Amino acid sequence: MSQKEKLKKTVEKKNKKNMIIKVVKPKGSTASRILAILIGSLVLTFAINFVITALSFKGDEVSLSEIVKDISDEHYDEIVIKDNIVTLDYNIQEDGEEELVRKYALIANDTDFYGVVSDSDIDIKNLENVYYKPRVDVTFGDVLTLVMVVGALYLGFVLIKNMQKSGGQIMDFGQSKAKLLMGKKTKSSFDDVAGIDEVKVELTEIVDFLEHPKKFEKAGARIPKGVLLVGAPGTGKTLLAKAIAGEAGVPFFHTSGSEFEEMLVGAGASRVRDLFKKARKTAPCIIFIDEIDAVAKKRGTVLHSGAGEQTLNQILVEMDGLEERTNVIILAATNRPDVLDPAILRPGRFDRTVMVPMPDFKGREEILVVHAQNKKFDENVDLGTLAKKTIGYSGADLENLLNESAITAALEDRVVINKEDLSEAYLKVKLGRKKKAQDRDEEDLRTTAYHEAGHAVVAKFTPFSDPVEQISIISRGRSGGVTVYLPEKDTKHLFKDQILAHLRSGVAGRAAEEIFVGRISTGASADIEQVSQLAREMVTQYGMSEKLGMIKYGDVEETKHLGYAYGGGREYSEEYAKIIDEEIKELVDNAYIEAKKILEEKKEYVEKLVELLLEKEVLSGQEFEKIFV
Repeated sequence: MSQKEKLKKTVEKKNKKNMIIKVVKPKGSTASRILAILIGSLVLTFAINFVITALSFKGDEVSLSEIVKDISDEHYDEIVIKDNIVTLDYNIQEDGEEELVRKYALIANDTDFYGVVSDSDIDIKNLENVYYKPRVDVTFGDVLTLVMVVGALYLGFVLIKNMQKSGGQIMDFGQSKAKLLMGKKTKSSFDDVAGIDEVKVELTEIVDFLEHPKKFEKAGARIPKGVLLVGAPGTGKTLLAKAIAGEAGVPFFHTSGSEFEEMLVGAGASRVRDLFKKARKTAPCIIFIDEIDAVAKKRGTVLHSGAGEQTLNQILVEMDGLEERTNVIILAATNRPDVLDPAILRPGRFDRTVMVPMPDFKGREEILVVHAQNKKFDENVDLGTLAKKTIGYSGADLENLLNESAITAALEDRVVINKEDLSEAYLKVKLGRKKKAQDRDEEDLRTTAYHEAGHAVVAKFTPFSDPVEQISIISRGRSGGVTVYLPEKDTKHLFKDQILAHLRSGVAGRAAEEIFVGRISTGASADIEQVSQLAREMVTQYGMSEKLGMIKYGDVEETKHLGYAYGGGREYSEEYAKIIDEEIKELVDNAYIEAKKILEEKKEYVEKLVELLLEKEVLSGQEFEKIFV
């Protein structure tokens, strides 16, 4: 009797007893049963293949990075790639007999083995004794194979539909986006990092930790889990991290704080887990998180979101987890250490904070030498002079400066960079591209000449001023002209009399316009901004006001402007605000009076300098000094 007839007979019996019954269809449709059978067959086939492969394979399991290193060092006799396993064989001599040594490593499903080998600077075409053995499937017949393919396609179709319904994020939202550089791929070493020798010495220990961990473990030392690199943008934090990986020859995971964030709640935490999981498998290795402040801001403030807190909490758990993370070191970089959560800075997470300073004169000269290696320079080029006048420039700024000088030479069909190219590049980066003089009015040019002559002459006759290196009345960007100063030495301290000299030469352009032109223009807007800022710093930060004393007034930290600390606003009363304004005005006014006095006494030099500027447009420091002979 069929199932349908049985069901009909049951219903008839129940109706005879006047009972109300509900007929329920058998669970699962025919399509779902077929799909279940197909998926089961597929899983069974893969399971049998896996068991056969596992039972027929012998050897020592190692990490994929060790296999790649052996291939790079040509330490092998034969390489066999089968399924998701790469095997490396070689013979060794022991007690006069040859013994076969076999190593093998598992290749992750999402890992391209040939891509990893190629990324490690290994020429795939020249590899010898490499054999590829295709997958050995258990034979169930062509029909079963066809059924499995159809089932897999059907399953894929269902998954795609589900992904579309949920925004397409089901499969990959939790995977880390960190870039993995294997072995020698970083191509960086400490020789490529110049100008920060003290930092390199400190970070050399990190290389020693990775290369000789046993040495420190025997001494009872705990290898630092994390090192935080703190410095201004462009000082070489990322380059330092790559150099450490290159020196140690270990895999290097490179990511940034912003890559952890996602619209989906929990995506950042999932990516953190995935990144640390990959790192443990690849150990020894380095994880480098650039701009970590994007994800590690102080919790419980307006600076941090709820989703961001989950990500930060996961980072804290991974760095301070119960599992030992031997030979996995976390490097992170930031230029905003003031916004980082205190929990991430404590020992046991980021054990060390390494300050990466702006380079001094010697450092800038070394950086210029490094970036000048692939360029040709004229004999009269002195990189030391360029290093002197680039105070405050980072390594990235200096590299860009040399690149602009090379572009200037190339535009004139030259391969050799001369002194004029460097000078043009310096002014181009600082002020912008120069404009044609013929497009400017003659009166405007003369006003600019008096303005720049005022700066230069007052600087010449003011003690503690920096010497003049160049004067130009060529318009660049928003500037009508420029006077370039060349500090005689690079010092860490700036004295009050030096700052007063900067104020005096800064206001001298406006003073010259008033005395020699008889009218004042808008050309001093940038000068006014600079001297106002300098005078305010003297009063509020450097304690150089007798009325206000050695007390800091005001907040310069961005977090406080955002209302994070002290509820926002200034930290001093209206009474002191008035005194601060009066002190700033007095400093600038006194500088202006002194500048006018010098210009009145040295009128002949100003007029002579103006005529030369109108004739040549640009004067060097040597040509300027000849006026006073």
